[in-house]
Amino acid sequence: MTNTRNELASAERRNFLKLSTAGAFTAAMVAGAGGMLWSGEAVAQTANEERAREKAADHVMTIATAYVMGASRSYPIMQLDLKENIQNATNGKVYVKLAPGGQLGAGGALVQKVQGGTIQAAQHSLSNFAPFASTVDLINMPYLCGSNQRFTNLVNSDHWKAEVHPKVEAAGFKALFYVNIDPRVVAVRKGGAGAVLSPGDLSGVKVRVPGSKMLQQYYRMVGANPTPVPWGETPSAIKQGVADALDPSVGALYVFGFKDILSHVTFTQAVPDAQVYSCNLEWFNTMPADVQDGIMWGAEMTAHQNLSKVPSARAYAMAELAKAGVQFHSLSADQLAEWQAAGGFQRPEWETFKTELAGSMQAFAKLEEAAGTQGKYYVHDA
Repeated sequence: MTNTRNELASAERRNFLKLSTAGAFTAAMVAGAGGMLWSGEAVAQTANEERAREKAADHVMTIATAYVMGASRSYPIMQLDLKENIQNATNGKVYVKLAPGGQLGAGGALVQKVQGGTIQAAQHSLSNFAPFASTVDLINMPYLCGSNQRFTNLVNSDHWKAEVHPKVEAAGFKALFYVNIDPRVVAVRKGGAGAVLSPGDLSGVKVRVPGSKMLQQYYRMVGANPTPVPWGETPSAIKQGVADALDPSVGALYVFGFKDILSHVTFTQAVPDAQVYSCNLEWFNTMPADVQDGIMWGAEMTAHQNLSKVPSARAYAMAELAKAGVQFHSLSADQLAEWQAAGGFQRPEWETFKTELAGSMQAFAKLEEAAGTQGKYYVHDA
């Protein structure tokens, strides 16, 4: 059995390298995602199909992400689905070339490339839009849209489209669709503080935070010691006890390899782990009207698939983390209310952020109303 596995792995490596060196990287990605790399015949068929699609297309659209193919099993970024849906919805007039796994950069680097027109589209965190539309940063306001449903309500609301989209479009972007991943969690390292069920359990705990001033203030309000650490240094910081806990979504914890260094994960539902696919607006506007419609219909189809994928992606990530001994804690309504009472957006400490980022308390109230109003999309919450 071991020999068979080794032979299959060797065949997969050979076929992947063969496609990649031949310039058919996207074909290699598609074949890999479909579990076909072990078969030379299937690989050749995939490569031929991709070549034929690209040759028949009128336009090539490069879409870059920070995530490897297959990541959607636990982190529903949906890049292969987006490729397929845009190609099909435009009747093959657009061929989508994928650049996954950070090969063209991640986060802010991808935002710059989309804005500059180096690439046509990319996935990045929603916070990367904040420099162009400060209102966007309010997604990090605790309990404004931390649950999946409130986040989905907000970014698909008429108010969001009227308030945020003109500003990001003025900066050269077209928002294709918002990716619902799951809320951030409180994940404690092995040998750390133990299960965190109430704000009192975070007293003195060093929580790794990104550069967000809002997240830093939130963790201070719930009793923790917020500790800014660059993302690339976070695994070693957690292992060495420089930080005791961190707060990505459970899917991100699995994708980025934290499963063997964590003990407890608590679903506090304070802030979303939110992503967006953006497109270069100038390029989009050069497309014929039917192609524009097809791209947006392809994006909308993928948004539906993303929402339906959220619970199964979470379940896979949780099962894999549980194998490594991680224990999970979902909170009751009363427990969640205790967290919101300690650090939620209703507290006066947040008023400066509300007026600075939304423009006024009245403008913030409209965002709050949009988040709390059920829209046409349903999504599962942990």
